[in-house]
Amino acid sequence: MPPAGRALPAGEGDLAPTLWSERNGATRGMTAVVSRLFVAPQARGHRIGALLIGQAVEEARRRGLHPVLDVVASDAAAAALYERLGWKLMATVEQQWIPRQTVAIRCYAAPS
Repeated sequence: MPPAGRALPAGEGDLAPTLWSERNGATRGMTAVVSRLFVAPQARGHRIGALLIGQAVEEARRRGLHPVLDVVASDAAAAALYERLGWKLMATVEQQWIPRQTVAIRCYAAPS
């Protein structure tokens, strides 16, 4: 598993890179996916999540990439963090995870 807050190239199941690239006339390769950002429950409320996401955004931009991410729609705390930090909701879409399980995914792009 990559370190928390790391920006990675777009993977096959990532929806946000496709949405961002279609809207911006770019390729998926011009995005960096912020993936697996976790803060321990006892550490929440100390701006650690904001610091981690800030580091990932900084690294993506240093590489000339635009940061995007997908988050499960039921994770209201994560969505609230990204929105407080200025991330823009591009869409909420359904994604099939396993044959009989569909999950709502919120796709975000970092502010320009």
